[in-house]
Amino acid sequence: MKKTAIYTLLTAGALLTSCQKDFIDRPSLSGTTTGNYYNNADEVRAATSTLYSGLPWRNYESRAQDAIGDVMSGNMFTYTDTEYLSFSMSSASERIGAAWGAFYKIIGYCNVMIKTFEEKKATGGGASYLDPAIAEAHFIRGTVYFYIARTWGHAPIITDPGATALSGNFNIPRYLQKDVLRFAREELLAAEAGLPESDVPGRVTKYSAKGMLAKLYLYEKDYANAKTKAEEVINSGKYKLVSDYNGMFTKSAMNNNEESLFSIQHQLAQDPWGTGNLKNPDRGAGCLRTAEADAWEMYVPSLDILKEYEFGDLRRKWSVMEHGWTNPAWKPQRVNAPKYNAFMANGFRYDTLQPVADGGNLNAVRANIAKYFAGPGKSFGSDAVLGQNSGNNVVLLRYADVLLIYAEAILGGNASTADAKALAALNQVRSRAGLMPKTAITNDDILHERRVEFAFEGDFWYDIQRQGYAKAKAIIEKQNRGTVTAPTYVTNFSEDRMYLPIPAGEIVQDPELAKDPVPYYK
Repeated sequence: MKKTAIYTLLTAGALLTSCQKDFIDRPSLSGTTTGNYYNNADEVRAATSTLYSGLPWRNYESRAQDAIGDVMSGNMFTYTDTEYLSFSMSSASERIGAAWGAFYKIIGYCNVMIKTFEEKKATGGGASYLDPAIAEAHFIRGTVYFYIARTWGHAPIITDPGATALSGNFNIPRYLQKDVLRFAREELLAAEAGLPESDVPGRVTKYSAKGMLAKLYLYEKDYANAKTKAEEVINSGKYKLVSDYNGMFTKSAMNNNEESLFSIQHQLAQDPWGTGNLKNPDRGAGCLRTAEADAWEMYVPSLDILKEYEFGDLRRKWSVMEHGWTNPAWKPQRVNAPKYNAFMANGFRYDTLQPVADGGNLNAVRANIAKYFAGPGKSFGSDAVLGQNSGNNVVLLRYADVLLIYAEAILGGNASTADAKALAALNQVRSRAGLMPKTAITNDDILHERRVEFAFEGDFWYDIQRQGYAKAKAIIEKQNRGTVTAPTYVTNFSEDRMYLPIPAGEIVQDPELAKDPVPYYK
């Protein structure tokens, strides 16, 4: 495990950091006390704002999220993270190490905040502003452990890094996945109990916790509780599907809209690195690279996801650029490029026949991802972009997910259902996409809907995984994971590929991680 600066706490005007090897983050044990800090709501909320920032989430959401959630699931093609296409990932994979580091870094933030705020309360601090902050930290910690349980299966659980560090025993075992999931669930229940009914846009609420609990219960196949929690979100009336689907991901003015239950918060900035959304260049078509916006199309849609869209599904053009796709407002221009400038003068058109040097685009799958690509820059008719950075939030839970969770929970493992409430929930999502309503639904119908609704949002791998090994194998081995000229299929998907290996460097420092998992709960 590398030595990294891993602990950041925002205080009133102060930035406190400490360094500690391992994934065991802990607060500084010298100098700083709670006596001079966290004396009012503004100071406490300044601290918890760190948990939403792109800074701690950066190494997950930038590329690891794409490689794990979409390349591995067959939604994306790439020439860079090819091991995720072929399921040949090793413990030395850069994306695996990046995701692990980001998740335990965030957990470290949560650990120190919970401990610090509890100590502040014990010495007379105001419960009215400390309790909601503690609940926020529980929400984030529970959410991250939910990701960890789905990504690695068995994994360490760290709650008191200070005590661990002082003990001198850094040999932390892996705990059983069911216990990691239980821990995540208990964290989210604590968040649900302590969070307010509403808050300023971007802050999580009681209903954010209910929504994430619904997702976790569904993963555990606890359909009754998944249905209950999803229904509570629906009945609250606080959320709705927004009409501008593409704008959720490409317009900073739509950050924290009425569909968002939890999003990583970004600002249009290059410094510090990670403040801005870094997905823009990895998805942007090369023909849209300008003096303001980088675009190198590292990830593109897979041929298999393109086949998944039903005829007339509006989500296809909202999510994918293909031949003929247009945006009349975008008018990129380049220095000393008269043919390019003439081609773009009346608005952008995605064209696979036009010469590439003159504004055309011809990649291995003949398509690019539109989600999270903000555009060529403000001077050229799009949202503002600063090189690799846009100001768009990364959405981790939205109302469409709650609706589809609700429908699936009512289905409850049965072959099909014509339940009116299940159909109403699923058909809301289909209606926005311009599709005819279903009159009965199966698990495959819901899985299809989830795939196209959340394409390129880093979620579909977990949907495949929770189907169980046999069905996951059938799904994966049926997918074309290649290019227009070279179709490619996985033929040897094995059960050990259902979860990622723990990073090699972590095992070197903590050999217990290579051993069989043990129970966390006695």
